[in-house]
Amino acid sequence: MSANIVIGQTPQGQPIEIDIKELLATRLLVQGNSGSGKSHLLRRILEESASIVQQVVIDPEGDFVSLAEQFGHVVIDGSAYGEAEIARLAARIRQHRASVVLALDELEIDQQMKCAAQFLNALFDAPREQWYPALVVVDEAQMFAPAAAGEVSEEARRVSLAAMTNLMCRGRKRGLAGIIATQRLAKLAKNVAAEASNFLMGRTFLDIDMIRAADLLGMERRQAEAIRDLARGQFLGLGPAIARRPVSVNVGTVRTGAKSVTPGLAPLPTATTEELRELLHENLHVEPDRPEFHRPAPKTEDAETLAQRIAANEVLEPSSAQARERERERQRAEPDGEESRAAMVEIMNAMAQEDDCTFQSSTTLFQDFSIRCRMKGISVRGLDATMFRRGFAAALAGIVDPDAERWVDLINLSKHVPDDALATFYVIARAAIDGKPCPDDMDLARIYGTSSPRRVQRLLDYLEKDGLIVVRTDFSGKRSVGLPDLGVTTAPMDA
Repeated sequence: MSANIVIGQTPQGQPIEIDIKELLATRLLVQGNSGSGKSHLLRRILEESASIVQQVVIDPEGDFVSLAEQFGHVVIDGSAYGEAEIARLAARIRQHRASVVLALDELEIDQQMKCAAQFLNALFDAPREQWYPALVVVDEAQMFAPAAAGEVSEEARRVSLAAMTNLMCRGRKRGLAGIIATQRLAKLAKNVAAEASNFLMGRTFLDIDMIRAADLLGMERRQAEAIRDLARGQFLGLGPAIARRPVSVNVGTVRTGAKSVTPGLAPLPTATTEELRELLHENLHVEPDRPEFHRPAPKTEDAETLAQRIAANEVLEPSSAQARERERERQRAEPDGEESRAAMVEIMNAMAQEDDCTFQSSTTLFQDFSIRCRMKGISVRGLDATMFRRGFAAALAGIVDPDAERWVDLINLSKHVPDDALATFYVIARAAIDGKPCPDDMDLARIYGTSSPRRVQRLLDYLEKDGLIVVRTDFSGKRSVGLPDLGVTTAPMDA
């Protein structure tokens, strides 16, 4: 099988090839301003080598997901997984030699950097027997290996830069060949760019980038002006996998398309000013219809079905006397009498008033609650940690008596909310029921047990995707949160 691919031709019509075997050992750097054809070049390389070598694409804009249609790449949505899951996916990719596209377009820049770093580190840490050759393509590499600190957090920059440095400096011995593309060489970390031995330089206009590109291509500085004159889709190539002397390459055609395309001119609308005004303002105050979220009813079994399962040994009895005793205690879920229950609620409400109680673990809080109950002679038999967490969440929201008629619908709706998000949900719901503004992010963060408002934003996004809340922020920055299942909305307030 030939390991050479044709990426284009010279202005004289001669084909320009890339030796994939050599590329795996020497890596590639692609540079070009926006609109120079950089992504088109990467797509050409990926399409032509898809049948030769495994490919892993770090795609911050989601432009390469179309490779899945014709070439069988597996698309991984980075926003749908946690850190541990991304690491496990990367490990399996190396194990099974799957070609994948990691799409990060649904994430903010900080999260893109952290997700890519976790992914690259897991590829790098694969066991020796899985060091199969693979092309690792990173588009917009200046985001993941910035030359200087910018608007992103220092933690995100540090972990991402370390992962990219590992890929370019030490990845070769592990079979990982980095192909990195950047809009500006000046924005890319020098220790990452310096590890590439092959270069494809596209059009750029800034003097500092032209001079660096000319230096990498072995051109004299007075020849750097030629880089400014390159046409769209035209690159200067050099390196052991391309050519020993700089060559001009007109990149060939591709079979798949990008999600983002350059917009063309279209005729303007022919409507009159008054017609446009009416279209823009029609029903402006009406909220669009939102889809209803139907939740499945809890699964129940009749007595006959349950008896059949018991007869078939599908339901097992406790294996010891101690287990049977624990089962009987668990079934006695209600505390002894209304007086004991009221006393428990009072203790939870008192604990909820203490400073920094939300920053303690649920295990510590439950232990503290049990000690307080025993000191008052109250039995907590039948009250497990889950029941305590949900009861304590209500206390944090100021719901003194969760069994009151006023809270029946809210308590029923809360069965669909995870335990760790319940207190925050209760606080928002109570504000909506009372017609008050939604608490700000710092107050919600304190209830959630964190110092990060960003975590609160992710929590609100989760609750909204699950159909439990609807967050609306107008252009003046005022936020309101509605609960469609209860038909209530908080009063607007500054977000």
